[in-house]
Amino acid sequence: MGSWIDAVSTLLFKYPPRAFARGDLVVAPVMPIAVLIVAALLLVAIVAVTHFSLRTLKGRDRAVLAVLRTVTILLIIGCLLRPGLVIASAVPQRNVLAVLYDDSRSMRIRDTDRSGTPGTNTTSSDAASRLDAMQAVFSDSSALIRQLGEKFALRRFRFSGAAVPMRGSGEVAAAGTRSDLAQALDDVREDLSGMPLAGVVLVSDGADNGQGALDDALLALRARRVPVYTVGVGRERFERDIAIERVDAPRRTLAGASSVVEIDVRLRGVGKEPVALTVEADGRVVATETVHPPTRGDLATLQVRVPPLDPGVHRLAVRARPLPSEIVTENNEWQTSMTVRAGPDRVLYLEGEPRPEFAFLRRAVASDSALLVVGLMRSAERKFLRLGVRDSLELLGGFPTTREELYQYRALILGSIEASFFTPEQLRMLADFVSVRGGGLLVLGGRASLSEGGYAGTPLADVLPLTLTRSEVNAEGPAISVAIRPTRAGESHPALQLGASLAASRTKWDSLPALTMVNRLGALRAGATQLLAGRTEDGRSDVPVLAWQRYGRGMSAVLGVQDSWIWRMDTSIPVTDQTHQTFWRQMVRWIVEDAPAPFEVIASPTRVAPGEPVQLRAQVNTPLYADVNDATVAATVTGPDGQVQTIPLEWSLRDDGSYSARFTPTDTGRYAIEASAQRPGAGRDSVQTTRATVLVDERGADVAHAELRASLLRRIAEETGGKYYPLNDASRLADDAVYTDAGVTVREANDLWDMPAVFLLLALLLGAEWGYRRWRGLA
Repeated sequence: MGSWIDAVSTLLFKYPPRAFARGDLVVAPVMPIAVLIVAALLLVAIVAVTHFSLRTLKGRDRAVLAVLRTVTILLIIGCLLRPGLVIASAVPQRNVLAVLYDDSRSMRIRDTDRSGTPGTNTTSSDAASRLDAMQAVFSDSSALIRQLGEKFALRRFRFSGAAVPMRGSGEVAAAGTRSDLAQALDDVREDLSGMPLAGVVLVSDGADNGQGALDDALLALRARRVPVYTVGVGRERFERDIAIERVDAPRRTLAGASSVVEIDVRLRGVGKEPVALTVEADGRVVATETVHPPTRGDLATLQVRVPPLDPGVHRLAVRARPLPSEIVTENNEWQTSMTVRAGPDRVLYLEGEPRPEFAFLRRAVASDSALLVVGLMRSAERKFLRLGVRDSLELLGGFPTTREELYQYRALILGSIEASFFTPEQLRMLADFVSVRGGGLLVLGGRASLSEGGYAGTPLADVLPLTLTRSEVNAEGPAISVAIRPTRAGESHPALQLGASLAASRTKWDSLPALTMVNRLGALRAGATQLLAGRTEDGRSDVPVLAWQRYGRGMSAVLGVQDSWIWRMDTSIPVTDQTHQTFWRQMVRWIVEDAPAPFEVIASPTRVAPGEPVQLRAQVNTPLYADVNDATVAATVTGPDGQVQTIPLEWSLRDDGSYSARFTPTDTGRYAIEASAQRPGAGRDSVQTTRATVLVDERGADVAHAELRASLLRRIAEETGGKYYPLNDASRLADDAVYTDAGVTVREANDLWDMPAVFLLLALLLGAEWGYRRWRGLA
């Protein structure tokens, strides 16, 4: 359809539509424009006078004939203006055109025919793969490549992650497990930076799952005025498919408790039948779940609770049984890894007065071997009750006065303790504990906390997710009863799951008794998230109860109630009910989970195919979390066959304390990474170690979104001044690519007054006038 329209447009207007889109309209009149305007006005006036003075004609006839004659005159005057089109076009054989071939495994999907037309019956035996269809149109001997080769010097690349130069299209094997469009476009731009690059042709299904910033890559191309012509391969929609599109599992967690894994599943063509999912850990089924087709749309989200796993690195796999005649089965599985930390993680809980919350909170998490809540309660002036300390010297003088003492904890819980209890330096330490150390901070409601505790205007106020107002310390105000319910964000938050499923958790929240609040909580800060809301007895339903935000390296949260222990002691709560214990174990695990160690290493991506590079990035800090730029950092990588290689990591000039390196796995299986860092001039005791893992397999990660993403390819083309083509319409590319402002170009002015459309319009106007006279009997 598009090629037919282009052919007709070229026949009528001399040039293809892309020439008009890229060119500039100009005029070169045969005489001064003022003279032509005067002549036009004079002729139009003569026509008006002569036609409207003919009283023998009816008014309608005079008007029609006058309009036809006037338009004819104006058309002739327009031709005398000699309109033209100035077009910048590439000089033949003086420019480079890059052709990028998608080399990812999603190109093996059989959902088209060899002409590139998406098949309606793709399950038949004659269906071709996307790779076959691409090769038919873009092979070295194809007509399109020959036409492009006559006009440009072609440079061919294949990509899944990085773009790799190649001699011929036969090197494309569709073996990569991901598609990184941003990195591929950046690599081509950098490799051809010294050449007159006229454009880039990107042939892909658009299954982009790379780590790079696509906006930055497009901006760099747009700055060089390099257009990207995108060619889409495959079908935009599968009528029958099960696709696990996202698995959100904690990257690291504590031992001894279950983990919540959130899964997005796209269901098409399954009818009303439920689909069974299994979750495996190291090849062993640890959880099963049934997902029902959603009533609206085709995307279903569910949460699966994975039972406690032993400390170490585990390989998690989520699988769904394929449907009969399903086109793509690779997207029925998603694999990731999860590191289970043995603990115990130490949490400091400070209370300014004896109250039940202190005892019940510590008792709730006492059975969790991965958590140790160290209690510090002020019992009198300068006297403290210390519980869970390592030795008789820990916290002997009360709250830590140095960062060395404070930073040994991964999280802090502040109860009803006024701001004046802390020195100004301790308040700054609290803020740095979150932003610099990366710890978790939870502030509980109470008569001496938050605004009522005088924290407004202190360094800690900016850390909290809710704004504080200045208020009288220890204000004696009435307690407000609030019935607590999760917000939409809170319903799916792992820390607030009180049941085996979302529905069970929602039911449990609805059954809990109301709690009380004595603090006036302000508005949410920008970027903060509210997880629990309260409904008061007077009908208010938007009272913030639990909110949190990221701050620097860490996180902070406010739980505005003062008596969560009611969920354990209320008469409506059965003696055997574990809701209170579950709530606090999950809350404390949440605030310690992401607190970093002084030395960490991250492998990205965590799942690759053999032959694809893995980026290792380490962050090195002192015990006080100051960045270290002169450390010696190395990683020992052990492959599945037992072979060991040592890789030095170099300091990144961009980020303090950051070190990076790359390695390329060659075999399938799990690669164990053990990294070490040592500061110069320090002894052996300063050596820090950490571990990571990488999964290497042949199953493509990019097939999770295996349908043709035409919208993404159109965006790439539009933002760079290129054009998008379906594969079966790519033949137009050879003519369109010539019109470019990049590379070595020549600007030509082409006349438009002699377009066939002009003469056709002139003939139609004269014929219409004559025909109207004949019809009305005036000729």
